[in-house]
Amino acid sequence: MAASTAVAPAATRHKTPRKKTKLGWNVLGLLVFATAGFPVYWMLNTAFKPAKDAIDPNPHLFPTHFTLDNFQRALQIGDFWGSIGRSLIVSLVVVVIGIAVGLLAALAISRFAFRGRKIVIVGILAVQMVPLVAMIIPVFLLLNDLGQYDKLSGLIITYLTFILPFTVWTLRGFIVNVPKELEEAAMVDGCTRTGAFIRVVFPLLAPGMVATSVYGFIQAWNEYLYALMLMSQNHQTATVWLSSFTTQHGTEYAPMMAGSTMMAVPIVILFLLVQRKMAAGLTAGAVKG
Repeated sequence: MAASTAVAPAATRHKTPRKKTKLGWNVLGLLVFATAGFPVYWMLNTAFKPAKDAIDPNPHLFPTHFTLDNFQRALQIGDFWGSIGRSLIVSLVVVVIGIAVGLLAALAISRFAFRGRKIVIVGILAVQMVPLVAMIIPVFLLLNDLGQYDKLSGLIITYLTFILPFTVWTLRGFIVNVPKELEEAAMVDGCTRTGAFIRVVFPLLAPGMVATSVYGFIQAWNEYLYALMLMSQNHQTATVWLSSFTTQHGTEYAPMMAGSTMMAVPIVILFLLVQRKMAAGLTAGAVKG
């Protein structure tokens, strides 16, 4: 009885620090969530409040009146649907081409040994380190010479220059974590190298490809600088369309937030459709083998 009595306080002492640590992490997680989520909440708050309340010097944390007039005003400014359509076309085409080309490039880098392999890997990393703003003038001159200025095809080619390196590097990490022994076993059973990849490796890469596609889509959808410099007002994308709310007379904050809310809808829908695959893809490369 004395021994059991002595063990109980020790167990209690061990549990208390763990509970405190868990509580601390939970509080930290809530703070991070609040910090990251507050701008989104404020965007929605401003989108549904009257325009005069959006410029109130003493803003309220919760809206006192709800209105849909800001959304109607946003749809009246510029070519909203045309801008959304062009952004969707550019983003989807960039993702499809980026995944197709990036997967083949990542497979070659991961599975085959060839001369200059390390140079290619270093080159991919070097391209990602170059600031996009530093390439505006060269890209503009090049597209102008090729006759691709103010064309969606030119914008797609431009986006591929910085999304492809990201895609290749990300997919390479997923391919490396798929054991080669799986392919070799399939080839022993009679599959060709291509058949082994399609039947064995490709299904394991599906979550990683979904996660990479979502991030690539978000990058292309949210890009503003190149869309502003390379496209005219008649061919502007959704991000450039948002600048229509800022004029020489000021900024219409409430309709701008309503436009931002409508712009976020495609991203939210895409995320809801692939959230399970995306969560699996984010953790697919956590453990090797």
